Amino acid sequence: MKLFYAPGTCALAPHIVLEWIGEPYELEKVQPSSPDYLKINPLGQVPAMIDGSSGVMNQADAILKYLAHKYPDAHLGDDGTSLGAFEVDRWLAFFTGDVHPAFYPFFRPQRYTTDDSESALDAVKQASFKLVDKVFTHLDKHLEGKDYVVGSHRTIVDPYAFAMIRWGNYLPKPLSEYPNIYRFYQEFLEDEGVKRAMKQQGIKK
Repeated sequence: MKLFYAPGTCALAPHIVLEWIGEPYELEKVQPSSPDYLKINPLGQVPAMIDGSSGVMNQADAILKYLAHKYPDAHLGDDGTSLGAFEVDRWLAFFTGDVHPAFYPFFRPQRYTTDDSESALDAVKQASFKLVDKVFTHLDKHLEGKDYVVGSHRTIVDPYAFAMIRWGNYLPKPLSEYPNIYRFYQEFLEDEGVKRAMKQQGIKK
């Protein structure tokens, strides 16, 4: 099993899961836009993964579900009920469809305007921050009184949340102003699998 990643991206989520599972795997750091990587994943996105003869697997949420399904003894999937499966899928979709896209214009504002002036790019980032603030406020309310995003034990949703919450450190609003998100983030920073994955990627808080 090999995971292709770029440091600090949402590829951190399956990386953490692989550490939690504890089975052998390989890592390959890539530049997503490089010609060599585009031969592997023409979409130029990370993460990507190859498991034996699987071919190239992509999309972080799908990779996370694959790992939970392949290693049921790690207990990182849903609780086996229809409602439990819905909750895992709902929150994976939230991070994929709401949180991740909200950050795109903040980190790459030039992709969202034909005006490359500083004021135009700043306006894009401000609009992006409003979206991020909206989804973070929703997540913060959800996490009140909870240690995990879904259920009473860690699941594949938690490292996905952690990877994107970490991006909040670059926002104009301190992460600590979302108290439940901040608590969740600080607790997961102390997780040994999280520590190992971050160290291997060479990233800090």
